[in-house]
Formats: sequence, C-alpha cells, structure tokens
Amino acid sequence: MSEKISFKVPTRDEVSTANQEVFDHMLKAFGKTPNLYASFAWNDTALIDYLALQNRKSTLSAKEREVINLVVSQVNDCKYCVPAHTMLAGMLGYNEQQILEIRRADISFDDKLDALAKFTKETVINRGRPSDKALELFYDAGYNAANLVDVMIIIGDKIISNYLHNITQIPVDWPAVPKI
Repeated sequence: MSEKISFKVPTRDEVSTANQEVFDHMLKAFGKTPNLYASFAWNDTALIDYLALQNRKSTLSAKEREVINLVVSQVNDCKYCVPAHTMLAGMLGYNEQQILEIRRADISFDDKLDALAKFTKETVINRGRPSDKALELFYDAGYNAANLVDVMIIIGDKIISNYLHNITQIPVDWPAVPKI
C-alpha cells in the first residue's frame, strides 16, 4: 500500500458526452482543455458543476478574484494553479512584480487589494478564522458583507482545485513561475 496510485488525465473519448461538449468548447476558446479541468471530467457532473461555481456572478472584479485565486493557490502550494493564475493575472494587466507581491499577500501598489490579500491569506491559513485586525482592514478598505461572502466562495473554489491537483499531481500545462 506504500506505492503511490497514479491518476491520469482523461482524454475526450474517456468522458461523458456532456463533458465532451465542454472539452470541445475549451478547445475552441483556449486551444486545449487544461489538464486540471479535464481531471474533473472523470466525474460526469463535477466539471460542469465546478465551471458553474467559477463563473458565477460576483460582487468582486476580475482583478480582485484573481488576487484571491493567487493567494489561496500560493498558500496551498498548488504547483498547477499558481502558474495558471499567474498567466491569468498577467492577462488582466498585473505585471510580474505585482504578481509576486500578490502571491506573497504583501501588495504595495494598491491598499485595497493589499487588505483583500492579507484577509484571504489569514482566512486560508487559519481555516476560516482570520484575525480581527485582518477583518477590520478588509472592511476599512471598502469591502462589505456581500464581498465577504464572495471571498469565501472563491476561496472554496480554489481549495477544490488546489486540493485536486495536490492529490493527483496531474501534469502542469502552464509556463513555470518563480518560487517565492
């Protein structure tokens, strides 16, 4: 039982018809089906359910959501999601130095995002129990109760994908990023 069990990425032909349609959509949109998304497709409903969670309407901007994604993925040491979200953060206009600051949850270029990053990091590290100071800074930065709920949903989303990769160790299909 000490032998590690291998988890492979399914091909289009190995998944349900509904998941094949998602694979086809991703191929058209991205030129590939990213390995982690494909891994969800071993389950007939998980990929579609996960995409619905990821693509839900939010009170937070795309840039704020990406801060959360990067911080959570960094805290969880997800070798797949950190590179994926580094690329996405770059597409949203963050430069390399800003992305490193986001990953460290120590943002010098935007006080509101810094409060968000610190709150997110403390929430993940302390399993839903950030310090009173982090929560106060979050609210003082201009966030509200609706934003807090969205942060929790995004953290949950990232924990799902981080843990799936950390368990399966499926191949990373994103460019490598610097370690911090």
